[in-house]
Amino acid sequence: MSPDSRGSRGPRSPTSQTVEIDGRTVKLTNLDKVLYPASGFTKGEILDYYARVAPVMLPHLADRPATFIRYPDGVDASGFFAKHAPSHTPDWVRTVSIAVSSSGKQIEYVLIDDLSSLMWAANLAAVEFHVPQWHAADPAHHDLLVLDLDPGAPATVLDCVRVAFAARDLLAGHGMELRAKTSGGKGLHLYAPLTGVTAEQARELAHTIALSLETQHPDFIVSNMAKRERPGKVFVDWSQNTHAKTTVAPYSLRARPHPTVSTPVTWEQLESARRPEDLVFSPARALEQVGDYGDLLSGL
Repeated sequence: MSPDSRGSRGPRSPTSQTVEIDGRTVKLTNLDKVLYPASGFTKGEILDYYARVAPVMLPHLADRPATFIRYPDGVDASGFFAKHAPSHTPDWVRTVSIAVSSSGKQIEYVLIDDLSSLMWAANLAAVEFHVPQWHAADPAHHDLLVLDLDPGAPATVLDCVRVAFAARDLLAGHGMELRAKTSGGKGLHLYAPLTGVTAEQARELAHTIALSLETQHPDFIVSNMAKRERPGKVFVDWSQNTHAKTTVAPYSLRARPHPTVSTPVTWEQLESARRPEDLVFSPARALEQVGDYGDLLSGL
């Protein structure tokens, strides 16, 4: 893509810059490389988005072992999951060695605790950031419950909204408050805080909730992972609470043809949505959402 074909995006940025962030030197490279070919969205624009959203995103990344999905050749090419800290990780990026499977194998994870670490990671073409429901400081306990609502075609995110309200009502009866965000794809994620809960307990709780919702609304909710059960219904994925599983972090970009963001939303926004597009957030719209509401997941 030529610079002139990028419309109103402004003058072309330098291909690389060295910047000081948090008193650290961070080299940002290939800034004009297009990583979203369908929209011409560049690596520089990805870095700019993450820099702007960092004040609300970093609290949801801090002290949680990060898994990156990197797309060095753009989102229309094959990306890859990166769990292990690269060998060239700067010494100022915090890492932690944790065993997350029954095999006991240790993985050296990156912890994104500050802006300089976030910019360093995004410069690796880490388009997506995924984190578990526990902190590195206490991996034995989960502090978040997450329900991943995944619609099976022809169901859409609007059907997920119905499930979200059913889940909110169910958990409110047990003194639990749910908050919602878009997945950045076709579904929704629902979160509730937990205290002193093991991974197994969190997983069983989520499974129990999914089964209860399915029992109450068998016509449009399914808790069975079998894909043959999902068409026309919303799958409540409770397995995201397994210790080794991760969920896309709040405010993370998603690798779709056009850049979308996993964005916290209000219940009023969910209720007023009339088209699936009403719950699609571009980076610009996600930043507007933060400007209007602040961090709707604050405190989690």
